[in-house]
Amino acid sequence: MSHLFSPFQLGPLDLPNRIVIAPMCQYSARDGFPTDWHMIHLGHLALSGAAMLELEATAVTEDGRISPDDLGLWSDEHAAALEPIVHAIRRHAPIKIAVQLGHAGRKASSDVPWQGGANIPPDQARGWQTVAPSAVPHADGETVPLALDRDGLQRVKDAFVAAARRADALGLDAIEVHGAHGYLLHQFLSPLANRRDDDYGGSLENRMRFPLEVFAAIRAAVSPGMVVGMRISATDWVEGGWDVEQSVVLARALEALGCQFLHVSSGGVSPHQQIPVAPGYQIGFAARIKQEVAMPVIGVGLVTEARQAEAIVADGQADLVALARAMLYDPRWPWHAAAELGATVTAPPQYWRSQPREHKALFGDTRLGQR
Repeated sequence: MSHLFSPFQLGPLDLPNRIVIAPMCQYSARDGFPTDWHMIHLGHLALSGAAMLELEATAVTEDGRISPDDLGLWSDEHAAALEPIVHAIRRHAPIKIAVQLGHAGRKASSDVPWQGGANIPPDQARGWQTVAPSAVPHADGETVPLALDRDGLQRVKDAFVAAARRADALGLDAIEVHGAHGYLLHQFLSPLANRRDDDYGGSLENRMRFPLEVFAAIRAAVSPGMVVGMRISATDWVEGGWDVEQSVVLARALEALGCQFLHVSSGGVSPHQQIPVAPGYQIGFAARIKQEVAMPVIGVGLVTEARQAEAIVADGQADLVALARAMLYDPRWPWHAAAELGATVTAPPQYWRSQPREHKALFGDTRLGQR
């Protein structure tokens, strides 16, 4: 039996397999509202056969967007605009739906990737003033962020909580708090971005304080049936920055607060990062953290092949495997992986006729006749 296609219990969620679709920004929203692109894109991925679909990084405040075209959940109107998409997925796919809630901090106010992705200064059209733990720009020549004071920290925390409550009211299955990729919560964790001299900077305990406060506030605000986890960057890939041993300490602290999964990525906080990109290059970090905690760990990072993903789960390096770009390239990746590994996968009956004759059990017990 395939390990990748074995069932898994994520909190109260019954997952039919170990495949997660990682959040991928689409830069296609308008003032934070989803567009018809989101209906097409998310609906199409929802039919993939994966166990859980994570919506893209969704901003909890307007100035927390990565780009002007990011999805948002900072008002009830934004939640209402997402509702038809959620309902459409629920009607046609058994996939679990998660949302990644985040704030971009000093990496906000950026152009979309296909326009270069550069920082947009606040005095230019579509740009705005950014905020961060400290008045330190992400890169030389970029906007100097405003350091958040105590009132600012409370506003951000309140915004995370309000967005989480909206996600809960929408009936989503899980929330992933975005603490990775150089965005605001990661900025607090990393000594490369956090130069504060108060209770939120300096020591590891202090640098972890705000991300842990945000997580605890979200966990307390949503219903017990809502699964809440966090995505982290296990290392900055820069000497003197955040690293995997600090990530282990954070993971233990999160678990003590009721964290139900950890999604382990890396990098993003510094343009000086040196990343040795190779297949599965981040999986070792997931494996290291998994040794130290009981909560489920999601591994991610250049996982593209079925047998590669199978080995990650079979060897106990991660409980679940997330795919991003590979899923964009092949939105039926779970179907093809199941065929290769001799497993079954869920597919809508409208697509059953596509089952290859040599894989008669791929979609389970189906009637393939066509009138």
